[in-house]
Amino acid sequence: MQQKMKRIVVVGTGYVGLSNAILLSQKNEVYTVDIVEEKVNLINEKKSPIVDKEIQEYLSAKELNLIAVTDGKNLYKDADFVIISTPTNYDENKNYFDTSSVEDVINDVLKYSKTSTIVIKSTIPVGYTEKISKKYNSNRILFSPEFLREGHALYDNLYPSRIIVGIPGDDEGLRNKAVEFSQLLLEGAAAKNIPLLYMNSTEAESVKLFSNTYLALRVAYINELDTIAELRGLNPRNIIEGVCLDPRIGSSYNNPSFGYGGYCLPKDTKQLLANYENVPNNLIRAIVEANATRKDFIAEQIIKKTPKIVGIYRLTMKAGSDNFRQSSIQGVMRRLRAEGLQLIIFEPTYKEEKFSGIEVCRSIEEFKEKSSIIIANRWNDELSDVKEKVYTRDLFTCD
Repeated sequence: MQQKMKRIVVVGTGYVGLSNAILLSQKNEVYTVDIVEEKVNLINEKKSPIVDKEIQEYLSAKELNLIAVTDGKNLYKDADFVIISTPTNYDENKNYFDTSSVEDVINDVLKYSKTSTIVIKSTIPVGYTEKISKKYNSNRILFSPEFLREGHALYDNLYPSRIIVGIPGDDEGLRNKAVEFSQLLLEGAAAKNIPLLYMNSTEAESVKLFSNTYLALRVAYINELDTIAELRGLNPRNIIEGVCLDPRIGSSYNNPSFGYGGYCLPKDTKQLLANYENVPNNLIRAIVEANATRKDFIAEQIIKKTPKIVGIYRLTMKAGSDNFRQSSIQGVMRRLRAEGLQLIIFEPTYKEEKFSGIEVCRSIEEFKEKSSIIIANRWNDELSDVKEKVYTRDLFTCD
């Protein structure tokens, strides 16, 4: 049975925030908040500020009850739910996610509202929701992890693999709110019979980090398979296909790359490793180290070719994404620069003349001509005419 329309405020308009705002605005009154005025204006003009096919389709063609604003404080008082989806970058010095943006929102919500339920969807350390609930003496904070792909965030909300809501403590009223929130997600989804799990918030936080770390393990394992195949002159595609036809293994996350990267996998694996302090472990540390080793190997393979100019084809992590953050090719770039190699970049979505001091080439033809070798984490057919120049480990042309 459909619930009464709710007023929901979503803070943050990245992949997580915007996809949730659109999903929920199909049947609820939703306000999304971002401090970047340009992004707010684009959303109100029914244009997506991020690259995501379904987000753009829903914004332009669907009847959505969605308004974007730059300040949500005056909306908190009457909100049934406030969803926090602000960035939580990993602090290498503290070995901890930077949760300051999450706490800023929690402070404001508790200040301006006596009733709103807070749902954290930002990635946070294990144990954070219980800790923050005790800090503010609040029984209004839930954690609901996201399992989204860049460029397919709304699709993965419409057809989720599972919905999980984590509840700190044993407050019955808060558990009822958890059930209410999960039903809102179910109502917005296109899929049916979606697995729905309620658990302690610390367990839910663990699910998030362990899920992404397992995916990082898959990437690292396939990359190591690819490394030995390349060094031994074997066909990695044949080996991968032979391995992955075992139904217990499967064919997902089986495409070699320059390493795992993006919004979640690098920071989540490091945060999980930090949580293992004083706990026996081998695998988690090995996953983090394997990713650095893979980038070292890729850089070494390029250096051996003694190129005059190395062309960097795209800074993005995946095809169909506009995310540069923690992309694996940047790790390779840093290693090549440290060895004194000259680099140029082709990245059509980047508007500046230089990226980290490296020339950004505007013309794909000029880029191809100038480059002695082109490295591409993911293949694109626009490189077909210079295929002999391209170094990539993309065997299946997929992510």
